Amino acid sequence: MPHDPATPQDSLAVNSWNEWDPLEEMIVGSADNASFEPTEPGSRPAIRNRPDTPFPTGPKSREAVDLANEELAGLADLLRSQGVTVRRPEPHDFSAPVRTPDFEVENQYCAVCPRDVMITMGNEIIEATMSRRARYFEYQPYRKLVYEYWNSDPRVGWTTAPKPSMADGMYREEFWDWPLEKRHERMHSFEFCIHQDEVVFDAADMSRLGRDILVQESMTTNRAGVHWLKRHLEPRGFRVHAVHFPLDFFPSHIDCTFVPVRPGLILTNPDRPLREGEEAMFLRNDWELVDVPEPVLGNHEMPQYCQSSKWLSMNVLSISPTKVVVEEQEKPLQDLMAELDFEVFTVPFRNVFEYGGSLHCATWDVRRRGTREDYFPNLDYRPLV
Repeated sequence: MPHDPATPQDSLAVNSWNEWDPLEEMIVGSADNASFEPTEPGSRPAIRNRPDTPFPTGPKSREAVDLANEELAGLADLLRSQGVTVRRPEPHDFSAPVRTPDFEVENQYCAVCPRDVMITMGNEIIEATMSRRARYFEYQPYRKLVYEYWNSDPRVGWTTAPKPSMADGMYREEFWDWPLEKRHERMHSFEFCIHQDEVVFDAADMSRLGRDILVQESMTTNRAGVHWLKRHLEPRGFRVHAVHFPLDFFPSHIDCTFVPVRPGLILTNPDRPLREGEEAMFLRNDWELVDVPEPVLGNHEMPQYCQSSKWLSMNVLSISPTKVVVEEQEKPLQDLMAELDFEVFTVPFRNVFEYGGSLHCATWDVRRRGTREDYFPNLDYRPLV
C-alpha cells in the first residue's frame, strides 16, 4: 500500500507528489546508442524544412550523441551542485529491431527522455504504456534502477501499465494525411493517430499537482489511457483531470504547453489555450496562469531532425518552488522567471532538442522533499466510483 502522505517522508526511497518540491534525487537521460525514430503508424518523422527528403534511419552519428551527452552531463552537474543525487539509465542497444506477434519495427529510439516512460506518483513508480512501436521496450534502461528502489524500501509501489498491442488496427493512419482545414474542423473531437479501444498513454502527458493529476488527451494518450489512470489512481486518493488544448493539432506531452512551477503558478502556452471551461478549476482555487514569451528559435530554426515544436523553450525544470532551470539561450523566459521571483539557473540544451525533449523531458524525479497536499480546496470532482 502507498505510504501515508501525511507522515514524514525523509527515509522513503521514492517520494514525489508534484513538479516543484525541493529536489533530492533525479534520473537524467542519456543519448548513448540512440537511433533515429523510425516511420511507423504512430509517428511520421520528417526533416525540418525539407519534408520531401527521406528521414534518416539507423543509429545517430557519434558526433550527435556526444553533443547531446555533453549537455546532459552539464545538467547533471548543475543538479549535483544543488545537492541533488543524480542517477543515469543503463546502456541499451536502440539499433536492435523489435518484433512481436502484432508488429515489427526496424529499430528503437533512445533513453534521452525518461519523463516520457517513467513517472513517480507519491511513493509509487508507474511505467507508461507508450504509444509508439519503437518505444515499446524503452523502460528497460531504467529497470535496474527501479528494482533497486523497490528492493531497498518495502513501502515503494511499482506498477507497469498494460502494454497495448500496437497492431495496425490500434492506429488511425489517415490522420497524417488530413489537411490543416480538416484538423481545424475536428479540433474539438480530440481524435488523433490512436484509436480509443486500447489503453495508451505516455507519462509525459501527465502533470502532478499534489492530490490532483492533469492528463492531456493527445496523439500519445487516449481516453482509454485517461480512464485507466483514473481507475488506478482514484483509490489511492488522487483526482485525475483530463485537459485539452484544441488549437494544438499535433498534441504530444503536456510539458511544452501547461507547466506548473510552484503552488499557484502555471506557465501557459499562448498558442495553445485550454479548452473553454477547463480553466475554471484553476481560477476558483487562485492559481495564476502566465503566458510565456515567444521562444528565441522559431519552428523553422529548430534542429533539422527535431520533431518537437519551438515550445520546447518552456520545458523548464523546477529544482524547488524558488529555483528553476531554463535553457541557456531563452533569455526572455529567464527574465520572466526572475520577475516571478525565481532564482534562475541556465544550461545549454539545444543539442538535446534533436532527441525530442528539453530539461523537463530529459529527467525523471524519484524523490522530492514534501508530502501530498491539496492545492484545489474549491473543487467539484466526481470520481468514477
